[in-house]
Amino acid sequence: MSWLEEFWSDMLSEEPLRITAAWLTLDAESQISVRAHLQDMATEDGWAASQRESAQTALSVLDAPSDSEVPNG
Repeated sequence: MSWLEEFWSDMLSEEPLRITAAWLTLDAESQISVRAHLQDMATEDGWAASQRESAQTALSVLDAPSDSEVPNG
């Protein structure tokens, strides 16, 4: 499996840890492109329902506050 295939497998896995780990391998410019592609996948026609759901899950994981942003206590 190529790096690109593994990356998208992780991003669309619906597993928060895999999604986050894959996301953190990207530079800022790539993150912008990938987020836009996930948004397209989640909202545009032409994608299978399972692909749309996986893309939406990835976006939800990326938009969730990180543990460092959650106050203690």
